[in-house]
Amino acid sequence: MNIESVEKTYRRYAPQYDLLFGAIFHPGRKEVIRQMDCQPGERILEVGVGTGLSLPLYPVETKITGIDISREMLARAERRVARDGLSHVDLHHMNAQKMTFADNSFDKVVAMYVASVVPDPVALVNEMRRVCKPGGQLMFVNHFKSDNPVISRIEQLLVPLSAKLGFDPGFSLSRFEQECDLEFEHNRRVNLFGYWRMLQTTNAKSESQAAGSDARVSEVEAPIPLAEAS
Repeated sequence: MNIESVEKTYRRYAPQYDLLFGAIFHPGRKEVIRQMDCQPGERILEVGVGTGLSLPLYPVETKITGIDISREMLARAERRVARDGLSHVDLHHMNAQKMTFADNSFDKVVAMYVASVVPDPVALVNEMRRVCKPGGQLMFVNHFKSDNPVISRIEQLLVPLSAKLGFDPGFSLSRFEQECDLEFEHNRRVNLFGYWRMLQTTNAKSESQAAGSDARVSEVEAPIPLAEAS
């Protein structure tokens, strides 16, 4: 998959996304936000906010920032924010693999159903680490390749259709952990049949990540508020 194919797929999904994926993914959204234990005044970043289905679940005493690569999905999130009066929410059109936020901007960063969608999960995790404060929480909810041999075989057969499906059906948890150098403190099954997992880890940055972060920020464009992007 590449960025263009992701944008194309979610342009197609956008009108039906809430109907197709709203209810089935909702337990995972509720569980990860409960696990985040958001405190008054905290700055929370949701990567891949989509149509904003999770936004009403956050405490109003927090400051929520949502980003997404799909303008069509974000347009629906913006309407949700206006309809529900979510004045504590700010939305931006942005590539999660190349964020334009300053280092250490957020107390907690969450990616719901995103890690198997982006072309480069390692770049995603590195950027989540960079913009999250040291000691802050990184959270994920995602589908990973099943350990059931029958389901795993079906998933593998679907891998060539990843670009059309909008995610990688063969996305491996062990490979995700190894390539992104992640150790999860919480790993819990969520949603229907426990087919998805909620993962939590504390953000720790190496010296090399800290030294290279300023250069990465200077190479990218400033964030585009949704109101200006649409």
